[in-house]
Amino acid sequence: MTGANQGIGRAVVEGLADRLGPDDVIFLTGRHAERVAAATEEIGRKQVVGRVLDVTDAGAVAALADELKAEYGGVDLVVSNAVGPLVPERTQAEQVDEFLAVANGGTSAVLRSFGPVLRPGGRLIVVASSLGTLDHVAPAVRDRFDGTTLEQIEAAVEEYRSAVHAGTAAEQGWPDWINFPSKVAQVAAVRAVAAERRTADLADGTLIASVCPGLVDTRASRPWFDDFSQARTPVQAAEPMLDFVLQPTDPTTYGELVRDGKVLPWKPTERNDAH
Repeated sequence: MTGANQGIGRAVVEGLADRLGPDDVIFLTGRHAERVAAATEEIGRKQVVGRVLDVTDAGAVAALADELKAEYGGVDLVVSNAVGPLVPERTQAEQVDEFLAVANGGTSAVLRSFGPVLRPGGRLIVVASSLGTLDHVAPAVRDRFDGTTLEQIEAAVEEYRSAVHAGTAAEQGWPDWINFPSKVAQVAAVRAVAAERRTADLADGTLIASVCPGLVDTRASRPWFDDFSQARTPVQAAEPMLDFVLQPTDPTTYGELVRDGKVLPWKPTERNDAH
């Protein structure tokens, strides 16, 4: 579990510790050693092992995947949840590099390194958002994310990042808020990897998908929303996610963005058809 020392990530780790067996090993990872150590100690479960991991370092992600493959023969569940800071009082250009490096670079690194070590029947889940559907980016840039490869999506993220710094993002059709192209790219990355693996994965019950936890009252969301009356706590958000990843694979959810067990349509036309 990446990004697991607080918020949703920590709640998922605690939920897994409750639901899995005493011999299962759950890795709680984050990039700050003190926070990882504190969270692991506070959870206080022998199954939970804290590890420092900076998902912006693709080499470190690959090394951990190789280590777990060598020690355990593979992994059964991977949850990519790491996200960088994003606050209203700083400009998009001041924040875009770190935010994309964590959210999108981290997602790509986890997909690329942990996909090959996922055991049959395993799960690889990326925590994303309902903002990650194609209707949250303008038609002018949608083709960067639809039906493309992981490498093409990474190139699109870099194109967006460069446009923000050049001050040309708006005229090129990119959204004003970093979260929109970032979340769309996360979901697109999952779809790209899933498209390549779909036949083999469905044959052995393996699941690759992205999930939307809904509005959750966390440190990251607090600066952006005024009304949290309908928001979930991290524990409340984790419950349906855990239900989803621990149940048998539903082929209709494979490669899709899922919220509370239901698929969120990827394209605006699919959204209209669903209604």
